[in-house]
Amino acid sequence: MNNRILLDTATPPDRGFLVQIIPARRDREYALLLAAELDHLARGAGLEVVGSRLYTSRRAVPATYLGSGVVEELAGEIQSCQAAVVVFNNPLTAVQQRNLEVKLAAKVVDRTGLILEIFAARARTREGRLQVELASMLYQQSRLVRSWTHLERQRGGVGMRGGPGETQIEVDRRLLRERVHQLKKQLIQVEQTRALQRQARREVPLFTVALVGYTNAGKSTLFNRLSGAQVEAVDRLFATLDPTLRQVTLPGGGRIILGDTVGFIRDLPHQLVAAFRATLEEVLEADLLLHLVDLSDPEWADQEAAVMEVLRDLFQERGGVLEKSMLTVYNKIDQVATPGLLERLQARTDSLLLSALTGEGIPHLLQLLEQQANRNAPCFHLRIPYSEGALLARLTREGWILEKEEQEESLRLLIALPVAVAGRLRGELTPFLQHDH
Repeated sequence: MNNRILLDTATPPDRGFLVQIIPARRDREYALLLAAELDHLARGAGLEVVGSRLYTSRRAVPATYLGSGVVEELAGEIQSCQAAVVVFNNPLTAVQQRNLEVKLAAKVVDRTGLILEIFAARARTREGRLQVELASMLYQQSRLVRSWTHLERQRGGVGMRGGPGETQIEVDRRLLRERVHQLKKQLIQVEQTRALQRQARREVPLFTVALVGYTNAGKSTLFNRLSGAQVEAVDRLFATLDPTLRQVTLPGGGRIILGDTVGFIRDLPHQLVAAFRATLEEVLEADLLLHLVDLSDPEWADQEAAVMEVLRDLFQERGGVLEKSMLTVYNKIDQVATPGLLERLQARTDSLLLSALTGEGIPHLLQLLEQQANRNAPCFHLRIPYSEGALLARLTREGWILEKEEQEESLRLLIALPVAVAGRLRGELTPFLQHDH
């Protein structure tokens, strides 16, 4: 069975035609914004976009989603554009997809299929590839189930035995189930490895921050700016799929762990949420979420709300609610064209504005991260002789120095330590505690 059902981006770009269907209850402006996002997705998948259409529809036609007259008109446009692929920004059933391919004489994919194709092209690590393949298998599995009723009507044969269509669909379903089972087992091993890595980090418990946000909000650019890493940061959707963790040194000398994660998107297909569970564990386990919003995008407010919806769903699945500390950061202020927007946001006490590209606002962000990391950390006034170099190095490495005064034979410190570190070192620190504070 061929597991590849979507676009082949390894070949020269296919000519693509985009179709956005506007529900009668939604306004045209919103549909245009969705169509612009579809265009960005299609180009991100390697398509050469040669045409697009917007249609208004009160309800989907079971066989072809669009009415027969519209489909005939669309077929003429696609033929004149010589498009090889037609992308619908709406979910299609397997039956609709198959019938449309016949009538339009072109490959047809829906939005979920397109996103899966992008993920397949971008995954680099073994974990990422496993997650993408699982998402693809779950997508195929759901489509086989949906097409089952349709195929049942084609059964031939007698007695207990079905016709060829039923036999083949059963074989496909069994092979898919087996592969899904294998992938889930392998991803459980990945999750166990990640759990061990998190446990190792807890033994030297640094404050952890996870970058979250809409895809293409600039998370990787900010990650590189703060950590000095070289994570790929380009202007395209889903540039980052595999989570990356790095240490970041704060202004006071303390360190935190910063994680770059996969970007979210409006109406994120549930297959992708399920498949990327191991990756999203980094979000669920972080001490602080840094929610990055692309302020240069006209839809920034809707994108911010879409990310919050996905996060709430993730935390609810774990039996909790989104109570985790979160800092919302508005990025790309160097590209904002809306008059007065920056001034309105600056007047809010809960907003931080910056440009990850130019570095504007980064010092303020680092100060806020230091405040967050120090928030629950116990503080110690210490006088440590210079002869205790190993202890000084350890404190600098595992804590945050808030005040420092160099004396003739010793160093006076006000230092904040993570709770677990403070508990482990309390006995060693006792001889150096200053009780005059």
